[in-house]
Amino acid sequence: MGSAAHHGQPPADGPQPPERLVRTVTAWEGEAGRTWLGQLPGRVARLLDRWELTVERVVAAGGQISMVVLVRTAEGDPAVLKVGMVNRETEHEHAALAHWDGRGAVRLLRADPDEGAMLLERLQADVSLRSLAEAKALLEAEAVLQRLWVPPAADHPFRAVAGMTGELAELLRTRRDEPYAADAVPLIDEALAAQAELAVSAAEVEAVLLHGDYHQGNVLAGERVPWLAIDPKPLVGERAFDLAWLARDRLPTLAAQPGSRSTARRRIAKLADALEVDAERLRGWSVFRAVEAGVWYLSVGGREDGELLLEFASWL
Repeated sequence: MGSAAHHGQPPADGPQPPERLVRTVTAWEGEAGRTWLGQLPGRVARLLDRWELTVERVVAAGGQISMVVLVRTAEGDPAVLKVGMVNRETEHEHAALAHWDGRGAVRLLRADPDEGAMLLERLQADVSLRSLAEAKALLEAEAVLQRLWVPPAADHPFRAVAGMTGELAELLRTRRDEPYAADAVPLIDEALAAQAELAVSAAEVEAVLLHGDYHQGNVLAGERVPWLAIDPKPLVGERAFDLAWLARDRLPTLAAQPGSRSTARRRIAKLADALEVDAERLRGWSVFRAVEAGVWYLSVGGREDGELLLEFASWL
């Protein structure tokens, strides 16, 4: 179980993290993850007290590195308390949500960045764009993205796509020589070449605030407007980068049907056309992001996910 009790300490008095969160944080973050999980119930309890929130329930599916709790405010309004591990990807999530101010994204009600905590408007946690037929889901996903792609503030804290992917490329280069990556070396080399070329020319393409982790599962049904994005890992850079995850959405379904390769290529062409981005740049970022993520999965023992992502990259 995820409580602190099995480490010989009395359990903390806050809500306990769900099993899925315990599994992913332990697998992905190791000792740092276990320490964070041990402190989580107490941290959540403090926030509930300070922000005068009443718990309805912990969302079992929740986030992969965050605990999501359905709460009521002191006024009785429904809200969501999200407490996540703070890392370089997530440290400015609150700043992006504040900048969007509810336009295309979930509205931020309060934040405590040091605790990795946010109070958010309540959305329908179990209704994402994946509940729609694929063609309709893609249209809705495109419409939400167009609202999110705004100029960042002059003094914004967000990292640039070119710099962030440059760091990922360095990591990918070191993983290239590991035994688990042996079969993927040609794809890795192609991905590294794509990143280098795209980063060099990045300054020629208009930069906007990007969601950074945009896929259909991160767009939920809302009350205020039909669909709102959640869970950004914000960056500043070109639009094509943000479309790379959308291009490989519903990947297991895509892989299981005949003609996966041509379907994937058609999807790239359609997305590029609908959102007026360069199809070749979208293809390049889609290859880099899929290979980088695929090799990362291999490095943490997620062979099935890793191989599927590498297969997708090979189709492009």
